[in-house]
Amino acid sequence: MSAGDLTEQMPPLELSVIVPARNEQDVLGACLRSLVEQSEPGWELGRDWELIVVDDASADDTRKIAAGVPGVTLLESPNLELGPQAGFTGKTNACWAGAQAARGRLLVFTDADTVHEPGSLSRARHELEKYGVGMLSYSPRQVTTGLLQRLLMPLVFAELAIAYPLKRVNAAEDRIAAANGQFLMVVAEEYFAVGGHRAIGREVLEDVALARAFKRGRKGLRFRYGPDALSTRMYRTNAAMMEGWTKNLALLFPSPIPLALLRLLDLLLIAGIPVVALLYPFLNTLQRTLLWIVWARVLWRFYARVAKSNFPVVDCALSVLGVPLLVFLLARSAMDVKVRKVVEWKGRSYRTAR
Repeated sequence: MSAGDLTEQMPPLELSVIVPARNEQDVLGACLRSLVEQSEPGWELGRDWELIVVDDASADDTRKIAAGVPGVTLLESPNLELGPQAGFTGKTNACWAGAQAARGRLLVFTDADTVHEPGSLSRARHELEKYGVGMLSYSPRQVTTGLLQRLLMPLVFAELAIAYPLKRVNAAEDRIAAANGQFLMVVAEEYFAVGGHRAIGREVLEDVALARAFKRGRKGLRFRYGPDALSTRMYRTNAAMMEGWTKNLALLFPSPIPLALLRLLDLLLIAGIPVVALLYPFLNTLQRTLLWIVWARVLWRFYARVAKSNFPVVDCALSVLGVPLLVFLLARSAMDVKVRKVVEWKGRSYRTAR
């Protein structure tokens, strides 16, 4: 009897949580503990919902950690030759395998580096049903470590907030769609109706692609900042952060080079106007005053934009120092995605469709 036949014979559940995991030994334990502790009266793991970890060919202790948590179902990602020819990336392959084995009326896809607040799954169910949508996604509270992360991350998330305004994302009549793959709750019936991760298997930016599929299928989409639901330390090292944003920036922003030039102009104005106002002797009082007014306006607009990131005030204040790094990563991402058409992630190379 196949796994699919066995799943069909078992009773359905209210919810299935699916965690794709590749070399996540440093973070998986905290994620699974936060999920197992979701149980509450009338909401028990194994009776009402299930927790599935799909190991994506990990070379560390990911499998051992998952197997050591009571109540967790451990699966292996199908051994496919990944990439455009196979129709999958590593993550979409793992998510699709988990979805096929799941028995829940609702499916939650969440990354191994997330930590979930008590009762958040139950609250998410109610929110999805309240708004009558097929997909609910949260952008987690971001935990940053080290100076480079604190400088760069507010800038990236500010740009995301501008490029994907939540009002438009959540409007059924608007074509713009977005989601965060660190937390996706979907109605299983609607997920399979749009083809699930199988239909968008080649997409490196799979969360946004799945959100677009739900919108095209008129299944309903709700996306919001969700610090009340979960948090994540998105990157454990600066090298991983550089690799991750190089992979994603040119996919998230359709015009990365013009965006890089605009942010470089911001930096030149913020740094250059005070130099001119203070050091050039030929300026009269009125000209200096006008320069300071322009400088204050540029600075205000910069920080008004960065404030949309939902990062701490100190990180937002320091983020101006991260603009050169953002400009560099936008250019590097454009080169990889649009010119080389190859991106690197977790030891694998993927060709991009752009």
